[in-house]
Amino acid sequence: MDIERTIGADIIMAFDECTPYPCEYDYAKKSMGLTHRWLTRCINRVNSTEPKYGYQQTLFPIVQGSVYADLRKQSAEFVANQQQDGNAIGGLSVGEPHEMMYEMTDLVCGILPADRPRYLMGVGTPENILECIALGIDMFDCVMPTRNARNGMLFTTQGIINIRNEKWKDDLSPIDAELGGHVSTFYSKAYLRHLIIAKEILGAQIASIHNLTFYLWLVRQARQKIQEGTFAEWKNKMIKTVSARL
Repeated sequence: MDIERTIGADIIMAFDECTPYPCEYDYAKKSMGLTHRWLTRCINRVNSTEPKYGYQQTLFPIVQGSVYADLRKQSAEFVANQQQDGNAIGGLSVGEPHEMMYEMTDLVCGILPADRPRYLMGVGTPENILECIALGIDMFDCVMPTRNARNGMLFTTQGIINIRNEKWKDDLSPIDAELGGHVSTFYSKAYLRHLIIAKEILGAQIASIHNLTFYLWLVRQARQKIQEGTFAEWKNKMIKTVSARL
């Protein structure tokens, strides 16, 4: 099943336990077993009931196992054997180093079927997203674009802006002239800074819409570069750009 068909359905996430980082090996193993038992019950329940409201429902299992390679391998194999329409990876981006998250993601993506969407839960920064796309991830979710926006952090095509800084006080240029979208090109940095400093709710709204526009732009660009066969080179350059502090 391709990703367009899958996301046209209602996606149901299997019940799981997201282990904290760090956690002991024995705890991670016990938690993984619990998640697997819950998954079996979830699949049986979905298969034995009619879809709600006349819409197809797609169950995504969730791979767990903390940062232990053998547990991640066991969990990914168990999940892959369930033959669901898509699969998720949970329990990462919970405080572990980024290199460790990439290592676990790479391991799991090597096991989960490539012809079904792979969803990495709770990730992440623009850099995280680009690196994980390169490892084989198709879908993401994260509070970062809107949570950080409310605190004045803006992701732009030139780098990261803390709009609360004094340097933007008199900057009448658009938030991001290169990005497109009404919010990013109509409002100035100085105006948005004023709203954020004054704690006007409009400031949080503008910043949130801008960051969401940026994230959508980033993944559309990634898709285009994949189709063109230039993703790897573009990704390495883009990570340096979007991670820069302005």
